[in-house]
Amino acid sequence: MINRVVLVGRLTKEPELKYTQSGIAVTRFTLAVNRPFSNQSGDREADFINCVAWRKQAENTANFLHKGSLAGVDGRIQTSNFEGQDGKRVFMTEVVADSVQFLEPKNSQSTQSSQSSGDNTGSTNQGYNSNSSAGGTQTNSNRNPYENQSSTGYVVSDDDLPF
Repeated sequence: MINRVVLVGRLTKEPELKYTQSGIAVTRFTLAVNRPFSNQSGDREADFINCVAWRKQAENTANFLHKGSLAGVDGRIQTSNFEGQDGKRVFMTEVVADSVQFLEPKNSQSTQSSQSSGDNTGSTNQGYNSNSSAGGTQTNSNRNPYENQSSTGYVVSDDDLPF
């Protein structure tokens, strides 16, 4: 049998970090995952999926993800039921996360929150400069790697080609 789930979405609220009586960390959070199609009125809908992470993954999720953070979750669906306070049977379905991936750099949340609140359909990497390296020097990935070569260029014979 296969029970595998892969989700990418944004957290709808701050993750809740708690500890069991035996000291095991558990974090519950909800991901808003956009549907790949629009409804009849042309609006995009989202599904709100409850997730739970355990142990070190739970601590990292609670410490580094916040409301609005883009995250990827790899896990499995788990269902449970219990008797509610009103005496009725309550059924619950959630994704037990085996892995939670942080899909935005640390500083992008502060950049996004400082921008005006408007339509959120823009780039998810606002404020992230993918062309900067750790040393602070700028590199241009679209730059021609052969621009400083002589005008004669490279000579390639048919024997050098792999086909």
